Amino acid sequence: MTRDRHSYRTERATGGRKPAERKAKGSRKAAADAAAFRASRCPAFGQCGGCTMIDTPMEEQLQGKQAYVAECIGDFGTVDPIIRMKNPGRYRNKVTRVFGLDYKGHPVCGNYRARSHEIVPVKDCLIEDRRADHIIQTIFDLLPSFRLRVYDEASGKGMLRAVQVRCAHATGQIMVTMVTNGPAFPSRNNFLKVLLEKEPEITTVIQNINTRQTTMILGPTEKVVYGPGYIEDVLCGRKFRLSSSAFYQVNSIQTEKLYNIAIDMAGLSGKERVFDAYCGIGTIGICASDRAKEVISVELNENAVRDAERNVKENALSNVQVYADDAGAFMNDMAARGESCDVLFMDPPRSGASDEFLQSVLAMAPKKIVYISCNPETLGDNLSILCDAGYQMKKAVPVDMFPFTDEVETVCLLSQRKPDTTIEV
Repeated sequence: MTRDRHSYRTERATGGRKPAERKAKGSRKAAADAAAFRASRCPAFGQCGGCTMIDTPMEEQLQGKQAYVAECIGDFGTVDPIIRMKNPGRYRNKVTRVFGLDYKGHPVCGNYRARSHEIVPVKDCLIEDRRADHIIQTIFDLLPSFRLRVYDEASGKGMLRAVQVRCAHATGQIMVTMVTNGPAFPSRNNFLKVLLEKEPEITTVIQNINTRQTTMILGPTEKVVYGPGYIEDVLCGRKFRLSSSAFYQVNSIQTEKLYNIAIDMAGLSGKERVFDAYCGIGTIGICASDRAKEVISVELNENAVRDAERNVKENALSNVQVYADDAGAFMNDMAARGESCDVLFMDPPRSGASDEFLQSVLAMAPKKIVYISCNPETLGDNLSILCDAGYQMKKAVPVDMFPFTDEVETVCLLSQRKPDTTIEV
């Protein structure tokens, strides 16, 4: 199942009608209103490739996302109304800015223009934590005083490539990661002294080293230059330690709603064996642990595994085990031993779960699957395979995790279909 995302954005902006079907007067007024709204809200709209729906009233955004999810997975069952965010602004707890030169050779700090390497200057973004924006601008403003050069992609020279700031929603702790083009950081100690005087709320600073010719932000090597090298946050009543590279949902408020819905869907009674695939730093499994007998969390990324193990220890959990392995291979091994689980939580990347992974799921045959997806199209593709193999979608709930963008999160509950039942569509 495929869906043209540009078509989706166009349809939600025009109420499902083609532009030619609208009256000329209405079109002119709508265009003028939208232009005025954009100008008042974000001067970089349409350039930086970020908030593609900042010009769209919230109700239209939600209706468009609801329709998008329903089109992609509605054939498998009913889609519940989307869970909206009460105050949809300044929600991003992680902010990244790239540094470089503009076409005149002047230093610039901002976001990449959509589908290009051109940097659009951005000082303040309406969906980002204001503290993060302010810290990044402070760093940019300090560079000339210390004769520090930004990275030039064309020549491969210059020091500062990017800055990433994480803000812990519950604790207020802040991590700053400065990405440099090599280990050298002239006047680093003096620079940090001035930065911390201007931004005293910073908890820790990390220098990440990235010498690769790539648009990937973070490199493979880093060192802590101030503070503990991590920050801590609280999610669903559990503590989590975050490193610079840790995957952590960017909207903390909506993430709690998402995880609570997912855990409620699982219907845990304290007797179940739970498998958390793609566990990352262990968030879902840890949040569900007080309702389960046993949680098996599996993650391939070594850094994430270390974070997950620390988070299990930090929360003093004896019923959560973290394994460094490919989740699909791990499930195949379990199935070969005649083992299974009661509930599988899976939160795959945007590309969805691979066919090999889904075959591993079917081999282990969990009683219930709670599938969290950030891409309704690949979710639909994966549901087709799972439902053809004997599962039934019992419930689906979209969650507006990313207001003012065309992205939407969805959580689905699947259970094994009894042999004598069929799915009504």
